Amino acid sequence: MATIETNPELGERVRADAKRYVLHSWSVQDAIDPIPVAGAAGRYFWDYDGKRYLDFASQLVNVSIGHQHPKLVAAIKEQAEKLCTIGPPMATEPRSTLARLITEVTPGDISMAFFTNGGAEANENAIKLARWYTGRHKVIARYRSYHGATAGAITLTGDPRRWPAEPGIPGVVRMLDPYTYRCPAGHPDPCPVCTGAPHLEEILQYEGPHTVAAVILETVVGTNGIIVPPDGYLQAIREVCDRHGILLIADEVMAGFGRTGAWFAVDHWNVVPDIITMAKGINSGYVPLGAMAIREPIAAWVRDKYFAGGLTYSGHPLACAVGVASIEAFREEGIVEHAAEMGERFRDGLHRLAERHPSVGDVRGLGCFWGLELVRDRATKEPLVPYNAGGEAAAPVARLAKAALERGLYLMTHWNVVMVCPPLTITPDELDSGIAILDDVLALADEHYTG
Repeated sequence: MATIETNPELGERVRADAKRYVLHSWSVQDAIDPIPVAGAAGRYFWDYDGKRYLDFASQLVNVSIGHQHPKLVAAIKEQAEKLCTIGPPMATEPRSTLARLITEVTPGDISMAFFTNGGAEANENAIKLARWYTGRHKVIARYRSYHGATAGAITLTGDPRRWPAEPGIPGVVRMLDPYTYRCPAGHPDPCPVCTGAPHLEEILQYEGPHTVAAVILETVVGTNGIIVPPDGYLQAIREVCDRHGILLIADEVMAGFGRTGAWFAVDHWNVVPDIITMAKGINSGYVPLGAMAIREPIAAWVRDKYFAGGLTYSGHPLACAVGVASIEAFREEGIVEHAAEMGERFRDGLHRLAERHPSVGDVRGLGCFWGLELVRDRATKEPLVPYNAGGEAAAPVARLAKAALERGLYLMTHWNVVMVCPPLTITPDELDSGIAILDDVLALADEHYTG
């Protein structure tokens, strides 16, 4: 553990300047009180008062390898001494090497990558390429989804964060989600939504499959509830897409690079998407980086064509160097395998919490990617806080998160779901410590239980 030096006066200045001069994302500016972070290491970060926090959110589910991993820090230093930046038309060792490594860890015949600054840009380029390749314009996306905050990506996004950006880009069509706990079809057997194919086929009847370029989905839904698709769902979606010449785009920005205990979440179901988008865990956010990777048929098609897409910082040397170091560390340290092992420990520990706390309506997840859905009544499944709740309506979950923070546990919550997404390198003792604090603060949610 790194040395923790305290400087409360500096911490207060950092906090004050942040509130005065920084426009914070997804926040009511007057309501925020940001933690002034002085440093981090492993699964912890700390403030200028020396208080440590166990990072059970991997920040924004991106610091997958943990904070300040020595191999990644060394890669930044080494690359900075060689070449800090160069334009995308040039070939650099880190960019070329990372592109090759991506083809090695992605499923099937993924054979070429385009680098971006993050996940939103990866998704923007994915739908642009899909439209160009197919000659069609519509894109089917799901409601419980988040694909980014840029113009196209926020239109693809199904949750209410898209509302202030509407009207968005044309051609986006919605489909329902395989959310078995709250199935929009009532989950009959067989369920047209949760089995995938019947619901998608019906939408295509109305929209015309010849007009649809792609279906885009988060393989495992992220902030909208950590929703794991039922077995067979992705295979069915893949089959429908193949039948109609529609591309399947898997948004693995959050679920990729070991988060679910596999290199990519699609690996759990042996599905190969036509396009896979990634960011976050690609280098744990040490330097901003994302990528869109494509299957060989698309790669072969695009090779003799003018690719109308580009970014000044596409394949930035520092970012790619960290990406190379990260994949190497994942392989050398068995991080994906470790995440799978911790997944079993999470499964047991979180289900024990559900047995103790009536407010836990559902537990779901894979690897180091879990969600606890909080309810007021298990029989009716009434959410602890309403969908899209804000202000006082969201207070019960906000109080829970604050209580956890006071006890040294940093959580991410979204409406009535507590997300449990620590770095993949978390130790069994750290995992147990985090669950113990969760056990403590879930009593606050139980106070609102009416069932």
